Amino acid sequence: MSNGCIPRHRAPTQPDNSLLIYTPGMPVTIPSLPVERPVSDSGSLIDLLARQRAAFAARPYPPADERRANLTALLEVVLSRRDALAEAIDSDFGGRSKHEVMFSEIYVSVNNIRHARRHVKRWMARRRRPVGWPMQIARAFILPQPLGVAGIIAPWNYPVFLTIGPLAAALAAGNRVMLKLSEHTPRTSALLAKMLAETFSPDHVTAIQGDSSVGRSFASLPFDHLLFTGSTAVGREVMRAASENLTPVTLELGGKSPAIIAPDADLDRAAADIVYGKLLNAGQTCIAPDYVLVPAGALRPFVECVRKAIEKHYPDPASAEYTSIISDRQYQRLMSYLDEARNRGTEIVPFGTVPPAASRKISPALVLDPPDSLSLMREEIFGPILPVKPYSSIEQAIAYINEQPRPLALYLFTKDTRLIDTILIRTTSGGVCVNDTLLHVAVEDLPFGGVGASGMGRYHALEGFETFSQLKPVFERGWFGLGRTLRPPYTRMHEWMERILIR
Repeated sequence: MSNGCIPRHRAPTQPDNSLLIYTPGMPVTIPSLPVERPVSDSGSLIDLLARQRAAFAARPYPPADERRANLTALLEVVLSRRDALAEAIDSDFGGRSKHEVMFSEIYVSVNNIRHARRHVKRWMARRRRPVGWPMQIARAFILPQPLGVAGIIAPWNYPVFLTIGPLAAALAAGNRVMLKLSEHTPRTSALLAKMLAETFSPDHVTAIQGDSSVGRSFASLPFDHLLFTGSTAVGREVMRAASENLTPVTLELGGKSPAIIAPDADLDRAAADIVYGKLLNAGQTCIAPDYVLVPAGALRPFVECVRKAIEKHYPDPASAEYTSIISDRQYQRLMSYLDEARNRGTEIVPFGTVPPAASRKISPALVLDPPDSLSLMREEIFGPILPVKPYSSIEQAIAYINEQPRPLALYLFTKDTRLIDTILIRTTSGGVCVNDTLLHVAVEDLPFGGVGASGMGRYHALEGFETFSQLKPVFERGWFGLGRTLRPPYTRMHEWMERILIR
């Protein structure tokens, strides 16, 4: 073994075409694949997919110990390179705190891996299902089976967590995996590709680098499952490409996630939690609060509570603790949102000094009671700009949320348990966090995913394992089958059986 991972299988000849009955631990022959990075053309991608399919066909059901070893290898390489990953992310963003990276990228990644490693044997187990008496003697069960080759398209905003998390789920399910890493974080992507190439055989896990044209070719491959994390607009293109091959997809998108402050909420605490959820990674988080609904009478007090929270946690927007916007294009997009709001006469409340434009850092800003026609109210913001809209009643707040596309997350601040139940029942979102922000994504046993415009499918925990598995139903007949007595030719006995079974 090397680095705690499964040995790479090499063989001088192709496997024969005789019937293969696999048993755990039996030796297999897998065609070798040269390590080449990056793969940048569709021909190479197709060839790589074919070789991963051949490797999967030779070993279609890795036992639990092997899957655990793969997860251990992934865990060890992430832990051993965590400092280098933090440096690469900091360089790609042009400024991102190492401490922020450790908590929001490394910790959640290794937590996902450890959780999968701890539970994978139980997840793999056959799941017994009852068989009604007319079908006896028999048994039925669900067999979780690896799908084959999974494709994962990772985004730039959390380039480690949103690569390693789905990879851990796919490996726990026993699949081969191809990853398309983001071209917008080139140093991090290059390091991840190097780490994975050193840890796994490329016919097991391989990382692809390249621009958007490579991404389009990647999405067009006939994977057994494709998981994409990114914008809703690109998600539509990915789903359209996957549909040509009837490839099932999991889309982790985004949208405008609301935060509701109820009349009974602790305003200071709610503001502090919202500030953290909004300004982590400078708002470049798919589940960041995108706008706040606050009681009309609490609008100005809320602004002051936000001011106090920002002065405590992010006093200097130019400091190393505050993240830069990823690119000039994204920076200009966000500045145009502010310019549009300002030109329309909307009140903007900035906090802190104005950092130099070259730093691509944007001071946090509240936009008070903006009209819905503004771009920042129609598009996902993905930056440190927070619209705040007053409401006159909870009914109005609920109606406003339900008029919008369904969000990835919803945040509610209240002490009223009946109101919590009301919001949970009467609104639809990918996930909900009550009296905090973001933390639901870090809970090991909670699935993560969107609904409607914010995505489809889910992963993390058991649901991640199931996303990358075929839950195969199996019916096994015993030595005697009562159902066989129902076959033709029909007699008076069948009439009697009809009365018993149908009644």
